[in-house]
Amino acid sequence: MHKQAELKSIRNITVSGKIGAGATSLAKNLSKALGWNFLEGGDLFERIHKELKLSQAMVNSRPDHFDLEYEKKVKNMLKNESHRIIQSHLAGFDAQGISGVFKILVVCEDRLGNDKEEIRIDRLINRDRISIEEAKEEVLEREKQHLEKWRRLYVNNDQNWVYWDKKYYDLIINTYSHNQDETLKISLQAIGIDK
Repeated sequence: MHKQAELKSIRNITVSGKIGAGATSLAKNLSKALGWNFLEGGDLFERIHKELKLSQAMVNSRPDHFDLEYEKKVKNMLKNESHRIIQSHLAGFDAQGISGVFKILVVCEDRLGNDKEEIRIDRLINRDRISIEEAKEEVLEREKQHLEKWRRLYVNNDQNWVYWDKKYYDLIINTYSHNQDETLKISLQAIGIDK
């Protein structure tokens, strides 16, 4: 890994987005471009699910303390560490009120702002080499369970809350209209690096 880039007033970057929107790809590319450490939230939860013998879609079967402990770790990293790219659904939400964190949301929406879930499902099929049914379960059922659980744990069952609310983020990038190279370039320009 090359020398870590120093950014004025930015110590850490979070990248969040719905499943298949392109958040992981962007986070990995940013990590390479900046020489910063990359943490993928999905990797940790995947290990937890395997240990508990749960499918990824069985979010509500995962004990609450795993979620609570994980989000606490993310917040501590964002407060106390530097040069990290943290990619997870709630990383941008977790970063609220923490200085020095640049928060990116990746969406896959048409020009009217409609989520293109069929494209996200297709991306999962191609990326993970899974069936259409498995990809639909991952995108639709897992997202539904995430929202139910996180609304209960973090926002007092507010049924209007979503972690992809654009008010939580400093930059929103649409992968429906931008490819991976363009997405990286937009991100680097937003944080003050021209590439």
